[in-house]
Amino acid sequence: MAEAGAPAGRLADPAVEARLARLDELLEGLEAAPGPITRSAVESVRLLTEVYGEALARVMDLADGQLAERLADDELLGHLLVLHAIHPEPVERRAARAVERLRPAVRERGGDVEWAGVQGEVGQVRLTAGGGCGSGCGGGSADVTAVVREAVLAVAPELTAVEPVQSAAPAFVPLTTLTRRGAR
Repeated sequence: MAEAGAPAGRLADPAVEARLARLDELLEGLEAAPGPITRSAVESVRLLTEVYGEALARVMDLADGQLAERLADDELLGHLLVLHAIHPEPVERRAARAVERLRPAVRERGGDVEWAGVQGEVGQVRLTAGGGCGSGCGGGSADVTAVVREAVLAVAPELTAVEPVQSAAPAFVPLTTLTRRGAR
């Protein structure tokens, strides 16, 4: 019997997420317990994961370019492709796409976010807050940074961090704009 919102015999995304969360809990519990049975159980999960990863890699080898893209675009499959280091898109492109997906929501709040690239293993983004005050204007900039960091690291866990970079200041500020305000 299919779950609501899923094709027959399939799990809906919330059910997949719930199962992944439960799996994490179970594995953490197993890894914390001492003993040979625990080691065997953890090794069994590791070996099964490796075999499924190899099967997925073979699917990707057989997929043409368009199918490979469609598989990689699926949220669950994309995460599995990253987990097994067989995602067809480079880290830079995946991270940039994640930022672009967030951009409309950030703009609705009066700010902006832009992918700035990778330095070593650190992703970089340019953030601006509403009103043209830049990323240091308090408010929700820390919240936006956290959301961007989470979204980028979800699709590009190869990165060790995601950090905001400062936009370059204007090269020239006319002196008259600074002195007029004080002249009143």
